[in-house]
Amino acid sequence: MKNISKYFVSVAGNIGSGKSSLTKMIADNLGWFPYFESVQNNPYLKDFYKDMKRWSFQLQVYFLSHRFQVHKKIIESKQSVIQDRSIYEDVEIFARNLYLMGRMEKRDYENYRSLFYEMTDYLQPPDLVVYLKADVETLLRQIRLRGREFEKSIESKYLLRLNRSYDKWVKSYKCGNLITIETDELDFVHNPEHFMLILNKIKTTLS
Repeated sequence: MKNISKYFVSVAGNIGSGKSSLTKMIADNLGWFPYFESVQNNPYLKDFYKDMKRWSFQLQVYFLSHRFQVHKKIIESKQSVIQDRSIYEDVEIFARNLYLMGRMEKRDYENYRSLFYEMTDYLQPPDLVVYLKADVETLLRQIRLRGREFEKSIESKYLLRLNRSYDKWVKSYKCGNLITIETDELDFVHNPEHFMLILNKIKTTLS
């Protein structure tokens, strides 16, 4: 990799794609500082999965606020950082999907979009986004394995729509470098060779 002062890499992907695991592994391997998505301390997530239409706007605003704060800390940091999910995934994937499914009101979606673009206009994007792509069957299997009670109600059609939104977003992403890692045939958590394949691809892209 180039000899620069710091790198900023974000790991993107659907629910259950392995973002948190890869974030931790890269941080441990390269000595980078990890920032994880706010899940355990999220005050809206459990309510959202019980009633998406009631809590969708509140959840998306919470994530936007949290990720904006984290993004600012990353930019101000002097060390290399690996981030579990970027702020850029929210508006065109999660919020848009909720709106199209009728689980977010049009006025809330438009309000959220306006706020999102106003806030992100001030941010420096990551040096690299690593998109972990997985089929719905893979996502559901990994969601079951981690055993979060509030995720048991996630529908396969919800994950499928998110996957389609990710495919569209990846093709239109122009904020910086982005690489796609097909993970259905990989087990980077338990297979060191699979992990090194991903790590080397990241290093090569950053170089």
